Amino acid sequence: MSACQRGVGWPETPLPRRSSGLVTPVAAATGCAVVGGGYSRGVSEGPTLFDGAAEAAVRASAPLAVRMRPRTLDELVGQRHLLGPGSPLRRLVEGDAPVSLILWGPPGTGKTTIAAIVSGATQRRFVPLSALSAGVKDVRAVIDSARRDLGMSGRQTVLFIDEVHRFSKTQQDSLLGAVEERIVTLVAATTENPHFALVPPLLSRSILLTLHPLADDDIRELVDRARADERGLAGAVELAPEAADHLVRMAAGDARKALTVLEAAADSARAAGETRVGLPVLEAALDTAAVRYDRDGDTHYDVTSALIKSIRGSDVDAALHYLARMIVAGEDPRFIARRLVILASEDVGMADPTALGVSVAAMQAVQFIGLPEAQLTLAQAVIHLATAPKSNSAAVALAAAIADVRSGLAGPVPAHLRDAHYPGATRLGHGAGYVYSHDAPGGVAAQQYAPDLVHGRDYYRPTGYGAERPLAERVARLRQILRHAAPPARPGAG
Repeated sequence: MSACQRGVGWPETPLPRRSSGLVTPVAAATGCAVVGGGYSRGVSEGPTLFDGAAEAAVRASAPLAVRMRPRTLDELVGQRHLLGPGSPLRRLVEGDAPVSLILWGPPGTGKTTIAAIVSGATQRRFVPLSALSAGVKDVRAVIDSARRDLGMSGRQTVLFIDEVHRFSKTQQDSLLGAVEERIVTLVAATTENPHFALVPPLLSRSILLTLHPLADDDIRELVDRARADERGLAGAVELAPEAADHLVRMAAGDARKALTVLEAAADSARAAGETRVGLPVLEAALDTAAVRYDRDGDTHYDVTSALIKSIRGSDVDAALHYLARMIVAGEDPRFIARRLVILASEDVGMADPTALGVSVAAMQAVQFIGLPEAQLTLAQAVIHLATAPKSNSAAVALAAAIADVRSGLAGPVPAHLRDAHYPGATRLGHGAGYVYSHDAPGGVAAQQYAPDLVHGRDYYRPTGYGAERPLAERVARLRQILRHAAPPARPGAG
C-alpha cells in the first residue's frame, strides 16, 4: 500500500512506475505521482527490494530543496505566526479538525512544504492535484473516491491543489459542495491574492493563512542545516562568510532559491576539486555580481539615506539609481516601501496629498505580489515622490506642538469642548455654549478650540508649493474667524 493510500509518515514505498507520470515537489515528498491530470494513489502490486532501492535513488537525485524539505511542523523554519498551539494548521496536521486551508504567499515560503507535512502526519488519505494540468473531471474523480472512502471506512481525504489560482471559476465551483460537506479537506496553495484569484464561496469555506517571505535569520538557518544535514550536503563543502551573506541577501526570503543556488555553487566547487564555496563561485552560480551592500552595515544605511535624500532633493534619476542598488542587492522590498510611506508625509506632505496614498498603495502592492514584479510598483512610487512638489510643514508643525506640550503648555480643555454626554456634565458646565460647526455660517463656528496657554499659536505654516499654496489663504481666513471669537458665556454669568 502506498503512502498516498495509507496517508501516514514519509513514504517508504516506491514512486509509481508510469512513463507518463510527472513527479512534482509534492509527489516526490509523498510518493504520489501525476497520472494524466491527477495523481495516482500508488501501485497495485506490493513493494519489492528493487522498488525500495529505486525510490532511494530517486530521492538521492532529487534537488537539494526537495531533500531538505521539513518533515514536521517543528522542523519548519519561519511562519511562526501559523504554528501556535491550537492554530488551524496544527489542528489539521495533528488530526484534530478537518479544516480547509488556503495557503497564500510568495514562492519559497513553505506552501508545498506544509502540504508535504500534512501528507506525512495526517491519518487521512492525501491526494495532490496540480491546477496546471488537472481539470474538472480530475477534481470530480477525487471527490467521488473521497465520498466512497468516507462512506465505507470513515477515512477522510485531504485534497492538495497547487497553484489553485490557475483554476477557472468552473473548476473552483466544482469543489464547493465537497468542501462544505467535508467530503474532502482542501489545502490549496497560491501566490496570487486569493481575494481576487478565488471565487468568494470557496474562500468563505476555508481559512486563509498568509505566509510571509522568510527573514534573513531563517534563510541562514536553512542554509546551515542544508550544508550539515545528511539529507543535504553532509558537510562536504564550507561556505565562506561573505558568500553566505550574499546568498542570504539574494534569496530575498525565498528558501527554495537559497537552496537551489547553494546546490549549484557546491556542485561547481566540487567539480573544481574545492571544498570551500567563496564569493566568486557563488556569484557564478547566481550569474550576477555581488553588489557591495550590507543590510546590517554602514553601506545599507548609506544607500538608504541617499535614496531618501535624492527623493527629497527631487533628483528622480539619482533616486532610481539607489532604488536599483537596493533591489539588486536583495533589500527587503517591504523595508523600502515603509521608508517611502514615511517620506510621503515627512517631505512631500501637503504639497501633494496624493503622495501618501500612492506610497501606501505601493506598500500594499508589495505585500500582495512580492518580487520581482513589486519592483515596478516601487519605481512608480519613487518617481511620483521625487517629482512631486515638496513640503515639510506637517513635520515642522507637529514638532512645534510636541515641544509646547513637553514644556508644560497644555492647560485644561475649554469647558464648551468637554464631554457632555454623562449625567452631571451640564451642572459642571461641560458643553455649555458649544456651537455645532455645520450650523455656523460657512461651516466654521467662531469659538475658541485651543487651551488658553496656546491659543493664538501658529503651528502649521503652509508653504507656497504645489497643492499647499492655496491653503495659506484659507488658513489665514480661518484663523481670523476663530481667534476673534468671543469666549462662550458660562452658565449663571450675567
